[in-house]
Amino acid sequence: MPEEDAGWQRLDKFLFHARFCRTRNVAGDLVAAGGVRINRQPVEKAHARVRVGDVLTLALPRGVLVAEILALAPRREGAAQAQQLYREIAAD
Repeated sequence: MPEEDAGWQRLDKFLFHARFCRTRNVAGDLVAAGGVRINRQPVEKAHARVRVGDVLTLALPRGVLVAEILALAPRREGAAQAQQLYREIAAD
């Protein structure tokens, strides 16, 4: 069963599918550098599970972004579809 059907997805895959990062490797590097929190908890592993309703805090090169996960996608699609996956709560 695909992980999306189980109600969760790997953090690095979500960051890639939602177009926060250009590749899964870049997403993994962001996590390893301490640039991601899930529900205010620091994350150390790119394989951490995220679910709909989780709140991500991302320290991106363009600033800090806080976003709520609205949906999980089985693959990376266009920018318009990617924006449907999350709701921006705050940005710096």
